[in-house]
Amino acid sequence: MQRSLILVMVASVVLFGCGSESAKPAAESEKKAAEPAVPEEMQDAAKALLGSEAQVLVFGDLAKTGKTQVLVANVVPNTPKSVVAGTVVTRAVVAEKEEDGKWVELMRADEHLKNAKGFLGLTPLVAVTGWKLQSEQSPEKGLTIYFTPIKAGTNERTLPIAVAWNPAAKRYQSMDLSYQHFLGEAAALENPRSMLR
Repeated sequence: MQRSLILVMVASVVLFGCGSESAKPAAESEKKAAEPAVPEEMQDAAKALLGSEAQVLVFGDLAKTGKTQVLVANVVPNTPKSVVAGTVVTRAVVAEKEEDGKWVELMRADEHLKNAKGFLGLTPLVAVTGWKLQSEQSPEKGLTIYFTPIKAGTNERTLPIAVAWNPAAKRYQSMDLSYQHFLGEAAALENPRSMLR
């Protein structure tokens, strides 16, 4: 009787071990199948915009204008842990595909946040070396990107800067801290202290 009990226990351990191993790859393959593949033309656009290390983060009708757009970034491979969720990037670009097939840059995040009209509102005066990037998509408003500047060697928390498509201005702009109103651009970044002199 003890021998048959031991055989049953050994068989259940073997079956349990086999079952958990085969479940992992199935779950991973289902996850990969759920993620849409990035079309080659968008990967090519990412490389043209930010170099061979660029990654496509989001693509499609991001601004709800009927035009194809892409959000690409240079992602930091080993993202440091932080209290702020998101992906750490050194540069990011939102670009739109024109009718002739060329990609036009609409908004850029590198040392500062800017579009074709200038520096976006709330952009830090001091150059930023990296951004914590988060995004969300709304069926009505489209893509909103949240940029949180990373300050090296500090645990200081800074508020994210929201950037979204402004249908009235027909460009990406930053929003005020209530995320209700769009802010204008500045042609140049000025230090408030230098304006007081």
